[in-house]
Amino acid sequence: MVKELVNNLDEKMHKTIESLQRELASLKAGKANPSMLDRIFVDYYGTMTLINQMANVSAPEPRVLLIQPWDRNTIKDIEKAILMSDIGINPSNDGVAIRLLVPELTEETRKKLVKTVKKLGEDTKIVIRNLRRDTNDKIKKAKKDSTITEDESKELENKVQKETDKFIKNIEEIVKKKENDLMSL
Repeated sequence: MVKELVNNLDEKMHKTIESLQRELASLKAGKANPSMLDRIFVDYYGTMTLINQMANVSAPEPRVLLIQPWDRNTIKDIEKAILMSDIGINPSNDGVAIRLLVPELTEETRKKLVKTVKKLGEDTKIVIRNLRRDTNDKIKKAKKDSTITEDESKELENKVQKETDKFIKNIEEIVKKKENDLMSL
C-alpha cells in the first residue's frame, strides 16, 4: 500500500507539470497560439462553454488568431467574452469569423511575462513540495503503525526525494525555456 503512494506521487507530479505547461502555453507571448483562448468561456444559450468547443480556432499567420464559430449567431457572444477576458486583445468581427491580432511584445511586457512565468514556476514547485510532504507523512504513519520497517521507510523517503528533485529540475528547465522564448521574440 505504501509503495502505491510513491507511484501516486509520480502521477500527481506529472499532472502538476502538465498544468504548468498549459498555463505557460496560454500566456500571450507575441505569437498567435490557439491555447491563448483555452480559459475563456462564452455564455452559449445559458451554458458556459469554452470557445474551442463552439468554434474552430486557428493561427493562419504568426500574429493572427482566427475564430470561426460553428453557429454564426454566437459571434457577438464570443466577441463579448474575449473583450471581458484578461488577454487584452480587441477582436475584429466580419460577420463570419473573428480575427484577433496579437500585438508585438514591448520590453516592459516581456519583463512582466517573465515575472509571471517565474511565479508560476515557484507556485508549481510549492505544489510538488507539498506532495512530497504529504507522501512522507503517510510513510511515517505507516512506519509508526508498523506496516513497514525502518529500512523500507528510509528507502521510500529516498525515492520520494529523488522524484521531487527530478520534478523540481524539470520545472526549472521549463521555466528557463519559456523565459528564453519570451526574451528572444
